[in-house]
Amino acid sequence: MTAARAPRQAPGAGRDLVAAVRAELAAIEPTRRCCQAAERAGLGQAAQGRARSPQIGRLAVRLAPSGRPPRFSWSLAAGHCRVAWLRGLVLARGSLSIGASGTHLELVLPPEELAEVRTRLMDLSLTFGVRMRRGKGVITWKDAAAVLDLLRVIGVSSAALEIESRFVSRELRGHLNRVVNAENANLARAVAAAHRQLADIDTLEHAGALRRMPSHVRRVASARRRSPEATLAELALAVDLSRGQVQRAFERISDAALHAAGEVM
Repeated sequence: MTAARAPRQAPGAGRDLVAAVRAELAAIEPTRRCCQAAERAGLGQAAQGRARSPQIGRLAVRLAPSGRPPRFSWSLAAGHCRVAWLRGLVLARGSLSIGASGTHLELVLPPEELAEVRTRLMDLSLTFGVRMRRGKGVITWKDAAAVLDLLRVIGVSSAALEIESRFVSRELRGHLNRVVNAENANLARAVAAAHRQLADIDTLEHAGALRRMPSHVRRVASARRRSPEATLAELALAVDLSRGQVQRAFERISDAALHAAGEVM
């Protein structure tokens, strides 16, 4: 498993976590001879002295059979053997990226192996994407939840907890940002509405039309002048009206101000 291109923010932290995932996977030693054979099958050429890292090379040595190894057959393999095969495949062919932009894992395969690997992953009830890239088959998991599901299946626990912690923190920050942005947008709209209402009230007063408005409308106008920053609900409480009545009072003020301005012109 290798780290993909480093993310823009805190690349060292992402690389360290990828290394932790790789180390945790490489440290798993199947106790069953059938699982050892399955993991060697998943490692492929990495088990034949062509490992991508010293950790995987040492794992291949530890998995080397002491006698005649059992033959790995996917169709006859038990569930634990299939998981061991997948762990070897991820170690040998996997590329993991963890950063501010998200979590992404992919397996890069020769095109002739793509169909068989895809079928085996479907047998394991895994959700993934498939595409071709520069003549290679690529199987992808493109979000943290899917990557975590895969890593837990093949035995990653400690590093998976750290990935999940980062995922939850990022989701929480995103939620808070959305809440703050929504509040700011609501505040900006409320301030703009208050400015329009005060301008309409001034127009009516200068035209001498405000005193001819109904008493509850005049009370709303007076309350708005006293509390330019108040919400409609707060104004309603101050003048002992419903929020809907306050809203309709401002609509009436706006209509009257429009006519008053037209008469002045």
